[in-house]
Amino acid sequence: MFLIRMIVRSFSRQFGRRILIAVTFCLSACVAVAMLGVVFDVGDKLNAELSTYGSNITVQPKSDAVVSDLYGSQVSSTGVQDQASQPTAYLKESDVPRIKTIFWAYNITDFAPQLNVRADVDKVGTPVVGTWFKKDIHLDSGEDTTVGVRGLRSWWKVQGAWAKDGTGPRTGDASGSGDQGPVQGMMGKDLAARLGGKQVGDTVDLKVGERNQQVKVVGIFDSGDADSSALYVPTWALQTVAGLPDQIDRVEVKALTTPENDLARKAARNPAALSQDEWETWYCTAYPSAIAYQIEEAIPGSVAKQVRQVAALQGDVLQKTQAVMILMTVLSLLAAAIAVANLMAASISERSAEFALLKALGATDGAVSRLVLAETALISLVGALVGAVLGSGVAQIVGHVVFGSGITMRPMVFVLVFVLLALTVLIASISSIRSILRLRPAEVLHGR
Repeated sequence: MFLIRMIVRSFSRQFGRRILIAVTFCLSACVAVAMLGVVFDVGDKLNAELSTYGSNITVQPKSDAVVSDLYGSQVSSTGVQDQASQPTAYLKESDVPRIKTIFWAYNITDFAPQLNVRADVDKVGTPVVGTWFKKDIHLDSGEDTTVGVRGLRSWWKVQGAWAKDGTGPRTGDASGSGDQGPVQGMMGKDLAARLGGKQVGDTVDLKVGERNQQVKVVGIFDSGDADSSALYVPTWALQTVAGLPDQIDRVEVKALTTPENDLARKAARNPAALSQDEWETWYCTAYPSAIAYQIEEAIPGSVAKQVRQVAALQGDVLQKTQAVMILMTVLSLLAAAIAVANLMAASISERSAEFALLKALGATDGAVSRLVLAETALISLVGALVGAVLGSGVAQIVGHVVFGSGITMRPMVFVLVFVLLALTVLIASISSIRSILRLRPAEVLHGR
């Protein structure tokens, strides 16, 4: 009870300094909570942000993947077939929906198969890509989902409209002669220029060997890469013309993943080298390599690989972002420690006679030090609580401004911040406690 009265009296006698200490810790807690809150959540936010720029996993037939590794990729990062090569192995289009049956199915946000063929378009040789534009698929689990290149190529600048997949040729019509009427397709702006300035609504003739198909251009797109030189049509249309029913040579997958660490990189090199505990941790974490491995299990004869450029960019940006925010947190705590140490030193200098009297009446150095620590800890706690609330709000503002969504504040953030602030109080009090220990009651009370 005596200690409480002493603390209350110290607040009333040095109200201004106490307020300054509270404000200092309030600002420090605000910055620390906001920055650490973003640090703990930035991985998922950054991953979601980067996932808008296309696929981060590609699936190929095993034989083509081996050739790509040995002699260089025959397919560009966007999927357009190299002009001098054609696919030599295929996957089944009917197996593609199995991607949504893996353990991390809900992390698969979009995917689209591709059949890349070198064909004649109005008698001009050009890459042609058969794909899904926006396709509704029904899974064995009873779930319905919509996938396609429309979600994977959200950055395309489209003049006109996105093509529709259609329903394929009439039953019994597998000639590919075009009797079922023109199908919808999309043409890159570079190809449109090569063909004499094709416009939306024009029809072109797609021909592979002796088979041909009329394609109505419903959209002309500018992708800013090799895709602009290609013609995109539904898979069934290109399969019919090329005589490759149910065949594809590539699948692009967009997945929400966890940034790689040492365990993920070890597993990517050789999953068999993992211990049982490492295997379970890796398999049950949404690493790109783990999701790719599970896709290989789902699609027979396939090899799934992460797009290394996206993974490397994500890891690099994440590390730099986290480093900046952690540095800001450390600097705010350091500034708080210096400011509080100075305020406490000034306070003890003013109260030296009070502390000398307490020691003269029998108070030990430890009792006086505990009094000072209790006063500082209590006012710091009040400031920290207010700062934590403000910091949560600042974190939400940062999340909406930078990532377009709120930040999930984890309890660990608040625990960590209050532990750091407690250490800051102790560090800031060291010089003040040393001053108390050096007090000589007789000298102070006699004005020496």
